[in-house]
Amino acid sequence: MKQPSISVLKKYLSAMGKIKKKYVTADRLSKEVGIYPEVINETLSFFDPMVNMDYEYNLLELVPQIKKYIEDIEEEKAKAKEKKPHLVQTAIRKQDFTKYDGIGDFIYQKMTIGGMLDKYMTLTDNDLKTLKKLIVEEQQERKKKK
Repeated sequence: MKQPSISVLKKYLSAMGKIKKKYVTADRLSKEVGIYPEVINETLSFFDPMVNMDYEYNLLELVPQIKKYIEDIEEEKAKAKEKKPHLVQTAIRKQDFTKYDGIGDFIYQKMTIGGMLDKYMTLTDNDLKTLKKLIVEEQQERKKKK
């Protein structure tokens, strides 16, 4: 079964909070929200399948389940953001740039596919730092030769 959208559920919850009745049906909610009762019933059938069959179902009974569902989804999103690893290194190591013979070798290894230059290739921050280090070394070697 398709999971309902968080924004739609929040919209339904706020509309149910505005209705001052103790018994809220899909028809009453549809007048407040402006959505067909069938659509509301289909969305809320995720929490209780009887909503689709009984048009006089009190939707206020679903409020605790909806709130808990929203909290769980938001917690999962927060945890996913916290666990996102940093792919960018702060400093490059010597082994990162010593594996390349020079700037040309770096470009060949990183920016070509089968010998053809990929002009849409994007370099990571770490790759750019490595390239910068290779450029500095090349410039120092040229100064020594003069």
